[in-house]
Amino acid sequence: MDFSLNLAQEQKLIMTQQMQLSVKLLQMSSYDLQEYIENEFQENPILEVEYENKKQEEQKDIIEYKELVKYLEFDNYSSQNYKNYNEHDEISPFNFISSEKSLKEYLYEQVSELNEDDYTKAICEYIIESLDSKGYLSLSIEDIAKELKINIDTFNDALKIVQNFEPDGIGARNLKECLKIQMRKKHFLDDNICKIVDEHLQDLSENKYQNIAKALNITVKEAQTYGDKIKTLEPKPSRGFFTGEEVKYVSPDAYIRKVDDKYYIEMNESLMPRLSINSLYKDILNQEKDDVATEFVKEKINSAMFLIKSIEQRKSTIYKVIEKIIELQYDFFEFGKEYLKPMTLKQIAESLNMHESTISRAIKDKYIYTNKGTIKLKSLFTTGVYSLKEGEDISVFNIKKEMKRLIEKEDKNKPLSDQVICEKLSENGMNISRRTVAKYRDELQIKSSSKRKRF
Repeated sequence: MDFSLNLAQEQKLIMTQQMQLSVKLLQMSSYDLQEYIENEFQENPILEVEYENKKQEEQKDIIEYKELVKYLEFDNYSSQNYKNYNEHDEISPFNFISSEKSLKEYLYEQVSELNEDDYTKAICEYIIESLDSKGYLSLSIEDIAKELKINIDTFNDALKIVQNFEPDGIGARNLKECLKIQMRKKHFLDDNICKIVDEHLQDLSENKYQNIAKALNITVKEAQTYGDKIKTLEPKPSRGFFTGEEVKYVSPDAYIRKVDDKYYIEMNESLMPRLSINSLYKDILNQEKDDVATEFVKEKINSAMFLIKSIEQRKSTIYKVIEKIIELQYDFFEFGKEYLKPMTLKQIAESLNMHESTISRAIKDKYIYTNKGTIKLKSLFTTGVYSLKEGEDISVFNIKKEMKRLIEKEDKNKPLSDQVICEKLSENGMNISRRTVAKYRDELQIKSSSKRKRF
């Protein structure tokens, strides 16, 4: 055992707080960054935040609304009144004509049309308020009756009224009752179909018609016919109705505009407020009377300046990444998703002399607006399989598309197994394993060959 001193040289990369902040800002979505800036504004008195663009948009909305009122002065509401309307404008004239109707509103309208006393209508309304997001009455009947201080028979009478409302299946206690209500209304409820719903829904979901046929003592084809009828029913009665939650629209981080034969990037400046330094605090530095105040101001100015620079750096990095993506995926922007080429983070990182993690952060939760719609940047990154025929990589999208085409054209009496699909893809130069075929099939939500078989 001995104690000694040694000198050694080594290199270490230590991330400062500023570097950590820069990385953090890069991977933030526009919404998260707005929240972060707002918090910084509350904590840093040096920071000035201007929402000029948003004010201009609000003013623009007011002007467009005034213009819209002119349309309403006419009695004729034909399409010629809207011939000058641009589909890319922020406010559509049709938004002022109609509104979405929720499921509860639709059911309340049917209650108001009932030829029943107010007492019964009140119970029906209570049932409507007790429905879950699927349109089912998942609460216990006994508990509801006890809470309303009514007997079970009275409650069941009101429940039957609600279950006769549209959409079909509303007010059911479970999936089986929901299906039976719909079958009764469609007039194809018999003993066999009831038994399938009560005892063989699992077999039905897996297309095990042989099991159903054996249990019901009918042919496999008859069992399949019953199954086809059941599969036309709606397991979620509330589907298609407004749920009360507004759809969250994504604001793109950049717009891709095509001018002649070239694509240009226009960063969405309206997402971010304009940041600057409050000039009042500069006087404190010039006066230099209070050392404590001066030090405080210097610290806050440095913090504000670094935030401004980091946001500019973030914008610059995202711009460079989008620019490289457009270069590599030019055919996609021209012709659509079928021409999406395999592209990896490593490929972009090497071409821009950046680290893969930087590219990953730059595309996280970022969107671009193109002539193909609003696209998530991450969706443009796909792996590929080398094709011996074509001599280049084939994107996973095209492999899935070919798989879907093969399955759509197959003989439904003898569906293609995953191994056969694998062999047919290999013939077309798409060299993937049977396990990969099964994985892609699951992602496409296509059942296995045994469950696709028709009798």
